[in-house]
Amino acid sequence: MAQHDTSGLDPTFSAKSRRTMDVLRRIAIYLRPYKGRVAATVACAILSLLASLAFPKLTQFALDEIVAKQRAEMLPPVMLGLIGAFLLRDLFNALRILINNRLEQAVIFDLRRAVYARLQRLPVGWFDRRASGDLMTRIVEDVNAMERVLIDGLEQGSVAVLSVVGVAVILFWTQPALAAVAMIPIPVLAGGALWYTLTAHRRYRRQREAASALHALLMDNLQGIRQIKAFAREPHEDTRFAERADALRRATLGIMRAWAIYSPAMTYAGAVGFALVLWVGGSFVIAGRMTPGELVGFLFFLHMFYAPVGQLHALNQMLQSARAAGERVFDILDATPEREVHPGRKPLRTPVRGEVVFENVSFDYAEDKPALRNVSLHARPGEMIALVGPTGAGKSTLVNLLPAFYEPTAGRILVDGQDIREVALESLREHISVVTQEPFLFNGTIRENILYGRLDASEAELLAASEAANCHEFIARLPQGYDTRVGERGIKLSVGEKQRVSIARALLKNAPILILDEATASVDTATERLIQEALERLLANRTSFVIAHRLSTIRRADQILVLRQGRIVERGTHEELLSLNGLYAKLARIQGALLIEERFEMIES
Repeated sequence: MAQHDTSGLDPTFSAKSRRTMDVLRRIAIYLRPYKGRVAATVACAILSLLASLAFPKLTQFALDEIVAKQRAEMLPPVMLGLIGAFLLRDLFNALRILINNRLEQAVIFDLRRAVYARLQRLPVGWFDRRASGDLMTRIVEDVNAMERVLIDGLEQGSVAVLSVVGVAVILFWTQPALAAVAMIPIPVLAGGALWYTLTAHRRYRRQREAASALHALLMDNLQGIRQIKAFAREPHEDTRFAERADALRRATLGIMRAWAIYSPAMTYAGAVGFALVLWVGGSFVIAGRMTPGELVGFLFFLHMFYAPVGQLHALNQMLQSARAAGERVFDILDATPEREVHPGRKPLRTPVRGEVVFENVSFDYAEDKPALRNVSLHARPGEMIALVGPTGAGKSTLVNLLPAFYEPTAGRILVDGQDIREVALESLREHISVVTQEPFLFNGTIRENILYGRLDASEAELLAASEAANCHEFIARLPQGYDTRVGERGIKLSVGEKQRVSIARALLKNAPILILDEATASVDTATERLIQEALERLLANRTSFVIAHRLSTIRRADQILVLRQGRIVERGTHEELLSLNGLYAKLARIQGALLIEERFEMIES
């Protein structure tokens, strides 16, 4: 919805801080499967660098041995040698780019797949505290930032370091005095790099968090566009978006301001060093201690020394961005997946009969937020258990514990005598179907949404499930039939049509246990009748837990559980509860209220 905060940022995240080397070490793990490509990339970069070293030496030779001595016959072979060196440099560079691109995309793929796979296996409660837009930013943008330092940083960083060290050796070997002059700016360059490294991380973290907050708001508002328009809240949302966009703008400007000081200052320090060398070297040439060619060659080497130093500064900026992004990605990768501490769980024994027992089950969403207290129940195979109670009584929490979306704080849940904590999650959930009050459809075709219940179902089984769910008729009338795309969250279908498609999906799964949030209040009478017929077929011969909203549904239940404030306050059949003359009997006698929740409100008021 558009009216609540959706920043989605983990409140504990800002307190987490990983050292840069820790982040790099973990990122480097994703290079292990591609050691050959890494070696080939670095080798091509080094060979390209070595070919570049011919330029200063050949230039020096041309000036001192050809131009100064007027040996014109030697000019063509030397120049051809220079052209050949440039050709080798660019050929190796082209090969490096090709290998590097393949390596880059392979690592991005592995990183994204690892992050997404971990997301899929995190408990439902983990997602309750985070916004979808924030998670999307981490998977797309933060992974890209990590990949850049992983690939570009490795290649460019290693080549830059080799260049600095190699060229420094050449400088001191050829002209020690000038080399010493060239080192004068190094303390300034090193100090600037240290300052930037120590201060940049906070700026990049703020920028990544601001981007996530903006994306979270954008996704929330796109999904709630009808509510925004219905309440004419476009100006309000313009303001909210502007606030988030302005926070991102200010965070980005903070990075740019620091870089605007840092980068030119480092460039200026290098230029001062270059000018000092030219100053001293020029005096050496005038004094006859150097030839003009030696000075020019030294200056070319000096450029090859300062250029990678500047490149290392740019890599430092990339590194700080990757560190901030890596923290956010590892926040996902380090999260504990569902039931990680109990590997090797057994599957449910088949055939699953559907006997469900809750033994003194309690659950808290937080320490100060109890949801269920000492709930015990016994559902025999094929029975229908109706759950009734006011909003917030714990009905949804109870049914969410059965497929282990949440783990009980105390007590245990048994399916056919097996404690579900000792059952493999995949096996448990394969035998439970869920139909929610607000059915969710994926942005695909109707066929894909129904087949989600059982991916390997035949066409005949698909059609049988659709007919049993009373949706085949309306699907057949669509221009593209089962291949009609339903839009995001099924927006192209009516509420009743979506409900029947979700029932068809559950029928196709054919699980022995059913969780049903039964609600037809927002559909017309004819559609309600079709849905009720479909639900009767779905409920047949299954153990079902129905969050009931209508007395017509409740009367058919084998057991009715009346919940209030997380406890079962009454239980029995419709007739048994009427004879108790308790809370349920008062609900049943109220006339004129369509839904059970409305009857609770009338009693409490």
